[in-house]
Order: sequence, then C-alpha cells, then structure tokens
Amino acid sequence: MKQSLEIEKNMSKYLDASLEAGKEFYKNFKDKGKVLMLNLLKFRVTADYSGIDKLKPNTEISGEEAYQLYIKSTLPELEKAGSRIVYFGRSLNFLIGPESEKWDAILLVEHESVLKFMEFAQNPDYLKNAGHRIAALEDSRLLPSNEIKNYI
Repeated sequence: MKQSLEIEKNMSKYLDASLEAGKEFYKNFKDKGKVLMLNLLKFRVTADYSGIDKLKPNTEISGEEAYQLYIKSTLPELEKAGSRIVYFGRSLNFLIGPESEKWDAILLVEHESVLKFMEFAQNPDYLKNAGHRIAALEDSRLLPSNEIKNYI
C-alpha cells in the first residue's frame, strides 16, 4: 500500500497553481520587491490541443513547438507588465537530485512584483494564448523566489 501511494505521488503532474498555492504565494511575496520564477518544463512528445480548438495548428506539432508559440505570444504581455525572461535553456538530468526527474527546459522569469505578476497572469491578452502552454507541457514546476540582499 505504501509503495503504491509513493508511485501515485511520483506520477502527479502539475500544470496550474491551486487556489491555495496562489493565496500563499501572494501572502509570502507581497511587498517584497522583484519575484524571480524558476520554471522546470517537461514537454509532451506531441502537443495536445484537446479542448483548445481555436489555438490548434493545422498540422501536428511537438510540445516544444507549442511552447515556442506560447513564448512568442507571451513575450509582448510580459514586457507590458515590466517582466522579462532572464534565461531559457535546455536541461535533462539533475547533477544533485532524483534520477527519476528529468526536465526538458528551464525558464527564469523576473517580475517587478507579485502584484505585477498577478496582473500579467490575469491579463485577457495573455490568457487568450495561454492554451499553447497547456498543450505543450506534460509536467512543470514553478518556484517563486525573491532576492536575499544581506546574506553575508
């Protein structure tokens, strides 16, 4: 029984924040300045546009190609919100971490504040193309962070 629960736990996929996680994020980062978001991304082999017919390309595309469409449509909205992509790169295995977790890409995005991030995430111009992200990703992680200014 314990082993099957562990297997089920390890098989969980994460594509969207829960309402509780969103509230906690707001509480922890409100009025603390810039927020850096670490995105770990696992692409689908083939993008899945089920239920997102208005965004579906005419031909089958990979999850990575769908994510490129997401980034292309998201960049103008990020810039309007005062945010920026700091880094986007390929990834695979952890140097330190579980061998069972493999990520295709890492994305670091800097937002001016938690409020600016939330405005961006609720912007209708962003949301109309956000389906490309859902179609693209098999799994993801999003870890917010803010700078420790006086660490030494």
